[in-house]
Amino acid sequence: MNSDIQSLNSSAQKYSDELEKVKYEIQKIIVGQDEVVESILIAICAGGNVLLEGVPGIAKTLLIKTFSECVDCSFSRIQFTPDLLPADITGTRIYNHNDSVFTTVKGPIFNNFVLADEINRAPPKVQSALLEAMQEKQVTIQGETYILNKPFFILATENPIESEGTYPLPEAQTDRFMFKVMMTYPSLEDEVKILDRFTEKSEISSSKVISAEKIMEIQSFIKSVYAENEVKKYAAQIVDATRNPDIYGIDIGNYIAYGASPRASIYLILGAKGYALLSGRGYVVPNDVKKVAHDVLRHRIIRTYEAEADDISTDRLIDSILRSVTIP
Repeated sequence: MNSDIQSLNSSAQKYSDELEKVKYEIQKIIVGQDEVVESILIAICAGGNVLLEGVPGIAKTLLIKTFSECVDCSFSRIQFTPDLLPADITGTRIYNHNDSVFTTVKGPIFNNFVLADEINRAPPKVQSALLEAMQEKQVTIQGETYILNKPFFILATENPIESEGTYPLPEAQTDRFMFKVMMTYPSLEDEVKILDRFTEKSEISSSKVISAEKIMEIQSFIKSVYAENEVKKYAAQIVDATRNPDIYGIDIGNYIAYGASPRASIYLILGAKGYALLSGRGYVVPNDVKKVAHDVLRHRIIRTYEAEADDISTDRLIDSILRSVTIP
């Protein structure tokens, strides 16, 4: 094996062991949902934001709060409601009568972990207050720009759009989330474990097991994980197939109004590198790309009315694409 790859594997295994400690701490609180935990860990390693969707009561907020407790970072929770204002998120400038000057009062966005709870319960004007922070990692308050703390993540939860009192997220907003992760009901066995864990007297808590500096170190290493040109081309073909399915012999063109953006290709490779790292590898294989494809693409493919009428989900469209695009 090439010595460079061996060195990358050695570093990847070391970081993988660090992340296993995080997974262990989270599993003290959260029962099941292993794939969801893994997806959020990958996004954190790659420096991406996560949109977590699921029905109320399945521990979406608890999961993200537990993540923040395992990492030695500052944390804030923003409860999105219809009457929330953009300044409640980013902050504002206030006139100080004693000193006759304006001072900046920073909002809860100025933390490492920001939980945007039930993000789709606020109107689009409020949701858009996060756009600059999510992409440029900075916030502008009345003409002055402030750089956000590093590392910085927005972990948002939302209930399905069918629920009462929700607003669909604009495409420009959803595209800035690296992953959209679907959280489902626990299995029967897991639900019994939940009852054991949360209806008894024993106190359960997680510990901080990884520092902010270590997270940033992992984020820096992620880009060093090796991906061959053929793997990159494979990721680009998957994304291209969402725009031009006919070229790949996929008969789903009438179900897709708009395909994924180039940001999807970037996140496919970064996500694949994160999955490889979690697996203790310093190189990417095509299966790593497939593993993260649904989380990367499900919120970037815009369906037609015909797809909605036929109840064709984006996950089914992604399945068709992954079956049809040739694996290198």
